[in-house]
Amino acid sequence: MKTPAAPLPVTVLPTTDTRIRAEVEGPIGRLVVANPARRNAVSLDMWKAIPGAVAALESHPDVRVILVHGDGDLAFVSGADISEFSTVRKDAASARAYEASNADAFSALRHAAKPTIAMIRGFCLGGGMGLAVACDLRIAATDAVFGIPAARLGVGYPPDCMADIVAALGPQRAKEMFFTARRMTADEALEIGLLTAVHSVEALANEAFDLALAIAHNAPLTIHAAKVAIDAVVAGTVTRDRDRLVALTDACFASADFAEGRTAFLEKREAKFHGA
Repeated sequence: MKTPAAPLPVTVLPTTDTRIRAEVEGPIGRLVVANPARRNAVSLDMWKAIPGAVAALESHPDVRVILVHGDGDLAFVSGADISEFSTVRKDAASARAYEASNADAFSALRHAAKPTIAMIRGFCLGGGMGLAVACDLRIAATDAVFGIPAARLGVGYPPDCMADIVAALGPQRAKEMFFTARRMTADEALEIGLLTAVHSVEALANEAFDLALAIAHNAPLTIHAAKVAIDAVVAGTVTRDRDRLVALTDACFASADFAEGRTAFLEKREAKFHGA
């Protein structure tokens, strides 16, 4: 296990629900789902707080990458808070309003300009899977458990969230997860490509921090252009979005960061990128 790095000062940003925390630690933003008494189950108010928390991290000038994780040792997110369903999801009309809040939370992560990493321990179920697959990258500890119990609850999923799940799992695996509602281990999730890496419980936090720092030290404009282009390829919108994609590529070559990258390479030193 790696020696933990010295902790960086942490700035806490305001959110509309204290169970959704937005923190800045050097170049790393943290979106923390903090409801450990309920295994980080997400209530309607928490869903509504997520877009604002993501926006706060996006707009912070120091943040280069956003790390998403749960509070405590038991869960990333164990799903939506089912105890609320009799009131906030009691019929089709209220369910649509609830799903709109879900969709807004997933969309905030999916469309974040800065790269996002889900760091997963313990339960990653239902809405937790929705948050995880809305992120760009996912890493997990060996104790992580994945599942979508919708078929055991009789609930439907928003189309955009379903698209994220299919993109992360492929159509056949996505159908299997929904049809059977079975749970998947971290090793199986790694094998099918849902995760990029699995680490020991003890090493996960350090590995996630190192991954986030590695991304944060690279050129932000290049990373953003790559993210948008890859997402367009997956969505099948490259032709429609070609002008925007070309403009993002051109912005890389017109940037001071491009000059810095060339100079640093020739001088055999680490480049210092500023996103401009």
